[in-house]
Amino acid sequence: MATGLFVGLITLDCIYRVDHVPSSDEKLVAEESLLVAGGPATNAAIAFAALGNRARLAGALGQHPLADLIRTDLATYGVEVVDLTPELQSPPPLSTILVTAATGDRAVVSRNAVGRQAAPATTPAALLTDVDIVLLDGHQIASSHTLAIAAQAQTIPIVIDAGSWKPGFDSVLPLATSVIAAAKFQIPSQPDTLAALSALGIPEIASTHGPSPIQFRDRGTAGTLPVPQVTVQDTLGAGDIFHGAFCHYRLHAPFPDALTQAAQVAAQSCRHFGTRAWISKAPHQL
Repeated sequence: MATGLFVGLITLDCIYRVDHVPSSDEKLVAEESLLVAGGPATNAAIAFAALGNRARLAGALGQHPLADLIRTDLATYGVEVVDLTPELQSPPPLSTILVTAATGDRAVVSRNAVGRQAAPATTPAALLTDVDIVLLDGHQIASSHTLAIAAQAQTIPIVIDAGSWKPGFDSVLPLATSVIAAAKFQIPSQPDTLAALSALGIPEIASTHGPSPIQFRDRGTAGTLPVPQVTVQDTLGAGDIFHGAFCHYRLHAPFPDALTQAAQVAAQSCRHFGTRAWISKAPHQL
């Protein structure tokens, strides 16, 4: 059983399945709703654990009562939580997410990690104990930089979820083993994302494009990979789940194969409302 360390954003997600996104001054009754822990690193950690591994999640929680809801939810999935800001009194970030029933598209409002950055000195060295792979989502950049340096020194693979550009990413990206970028991700003043990431010396790079093929570069060799086409119910968290599944498969398979297998898990997640319903399917069914 492998152990993965996931560092980044922890939120409380209020998810609503709706007929349409309401307009100004409109009230709407949701078809379904969920209240769950969320965030890129969080969803990735849950996916990694669901595939039979140990997941350790490091982020900013604090002492607010809502943080206990998050801890309880994560314990259900066997995710170990390390609080990088244990004295923090303010509530955790709340995300409101509207999923349009007909298309599975989501609209998100969130504070992310604004005002909740952990100082590097608060990052315990023990976080890397027995860890086989590390994923960083960029929302705790100072802690991520400290951990990436330590992980690189121990030859632990470092995966970066490059969802969007964040201040400080330039110090962390060159330390990565694998970078998986969203289609909208762009390094400032660099129009070609894959070329810019390659220029940083990152061995494994991929760019996901929803239902369109994945573009990748594996130690200089470029290629594309198809992704499964499914009837979409909800795209929320699909990228996060992709990253968690990639961490699982990359420990056992070459880079392109791990991307392909992760895409199958992410596609399965899109067939269900919310970020967890896919877990009821056994891995061999994904």
